[in-house]
Amino acid sequence: MRGRVVAKTRRSAVLGLIALLTAGLTACTSVPAAAPESPSPSPPASAPAAGAATPPPQQASNIRHVALGAKRAPFDQRGAWNSDLAFQGNHAFVGNYGGFTVYDIADPARPRVVSQVVCPASQNDISVSGKLLFLSVDEPRTGESCESADGGPGPGGAWEGIRIFDISDVRQPRFVAAVRTDCGSHTHTLLPDGDDVYVYVSSYGPQEGFTGCEPPHDKISIIRVPRDDPAAAKVVATPVLFKDGGQKGNLGPFDETSGCHDITVYPEKRLAAGACMGDGILLDISKPAAPRVLDRVQDTENFAFWHSATFNNEADRVVFTDELGGGTSAVCTQAIGPKRGADGVYDIVGEGDGRRLRFRGYFKIPRHQEPGENCVAHNGNLVPAKGRDIMVQAWYQGGVSVFDFTDPENVQEIGYFDRAAFRGDSLAGSWSAYYYNGHVYSSDIQHGLDVLKITHPSAASAESVRTTELNAQTQTSYKE
Repeated sequence: MRGRVVAKTRRSAVLGLIALLTAGLTACTSVPAAAPESPSPSPPASAPAAGAATPPPQQASNIRHVALGAKRAPFDQRGAWNSDLAFQGNHAFVGNYGGFTVYDIADPARPRVVSQVVCPASQNDISVSGKLLFLSVDEPRTGESCESADGGPGPGGAWEGIRIFDISDVRQPRFVAAVRTDCGSHTHTLLPDGDDVYVYVSSYGPQEGFTGCEPPHDKISIIRVPRDDPAAAKVVATPVLFKDGGQKGNLGPFDETSGCHDITVYPEKRLAAGACMGDGILLDISKPAAPRVLDRVQDTENFAFWHSATFNNEADRVVFTDELGGGTSAVCTQAIGPKRGADGVYDIVGEGDGRRLRFRGYFKIPRHQEPGENCVAHNGNLVPAKGRDIMVQAWYQGGVSVFDFTDPENVQEIGYFDRAAFRGDSLAGSWSAYYYNGHVYSSDIQHGLDVLKITHPSAASAESVRTTELNAQTQTSYKE
């Protein structure tokens, strides 16, 4: 989700939102005074919390609903939104504006809460690598710890950036370090490199007079984290990706480029794709701390906000998403049409420094949603099917969609799971939907962790592909 709407209202909007979301959370649990840097996990739970919402009826095609790991207290409030997902072994890690939850998914039909950590922030974008877990903080706070409060744009600035946890024992995650970054961290991307992990931090929406986040902000922050000494993590580079400032404003609903929203890396191919508000970019990441822009594209006719990117397995094609309306609006309607708030499919042509992005086609879910249903293209990943380019993707209240983009000019949906409209006054639907070891896991903002099974024959070959770790923004190849 965009979260930070436009630069001139960035701080006031975020502060108001987070105050609303976390007002109840911080009163629900407490952190022991003797260990202020180590948030206390909630005990395991096997039943929904009292008063938890019952999922409404759903419709589906070529997708079977396997299970729901319902949200647990204190994250079972409507304002405690689930966000992104990461995976390691038999565990799924679910970000939430109040912290994060660890699920045991050894039996996908019975996801079980192992631990919960209360650590409020926007958006708590989450990833894991080895024994380390990373959270993005995209709001000013009084300090780096989980016990900090809303900070506000004071003269000395406030803290926002990346929090790092040790998950050697997933039953007791332990806060170990934090790194402040300019304009915070809306999302982040892990680039493993031997004994180190590089973290590409995407942030945007600077504001005049706000210390640590003033314009121009045409860069990303790169953090180097030594695996054996995460407390030594620090920013090692802040490369400017838009030397000319990127796309300019005054284009109605189209956003001016002032940073990036999300970056996906493909380490084996030494490539990255950046979704940067008004621009889509292709990067050479041969040198992790010094990425180079190879090509840049814009779509001032249909793309309002370049949100995220996914490569195909060969890395000769990439799907960019457009988050028109910021995730809070209903744009999956007949009036909006099939090309706005959609996906754009691009081929990567050429070689070496001559590689370029070439537009091929759009894809948008073919089911119109109700006027009150927030719906737009959001987070997904590649389904490792042999001989096909298939992706699973979240569409908020548009549900979960599976589509085949092997023919980029004729992209076809081959499956979907779509709940009835959420009857409430809050954001709802699938934030992220990712394929992992035979199942699709969807982080439902209101209901919890959905487990789904794709039944379309085109995706059957993916069943045999297994991995030990998945961060959707760090792609790895699979053998066809």
